[in-house]
Amino acid sequence: MIHSVVCGNLGKDAELKTLNGGKIVCNFSVASTGRDKATTWVGCALWGARAEKVHTYLTKGTKVAVSGQLTTREHNGKTYLELDVSELELLGGGRRDEPRDETPPPRRSGKPSDNRGPSDDEIPF
Repeated sequence: MIHSVVCGNLGKDAELKTLNGGKIVCNFSVASTGRDKATTWVGCALWGARAEKVHTYLTKGTKVAVSGQLTTREHNGKTYLELDVSELELLGGGRRDEPRDETPPPRRSGKPSDNRGPSDDEIPF
């Protein structure tokens, strides 16, 4: 795995999911255009309480800077880039200046989820 930083725009609204075991994940894709004008898509995953708090701000067209562990996966002869997000910065844009009005998915009872991101105390908002 390689620690990487990606800046770009979201291709569609982020999706918030509750996985088996109660883990919360927010998935989104960032399109980054290089000097050669080629666009590279990176699938991103943000975990835990931060995912619940920011997913409504991650709308299509929003410009973000994300950093984390970059991995690749092969599927049907194609290579996909995936980033396990450790840091996220909203840079503006998107369809709305206000968050989407959505209710987070219900938490499942049982053992608390394993939050793979920083604690709530480390989040600036």
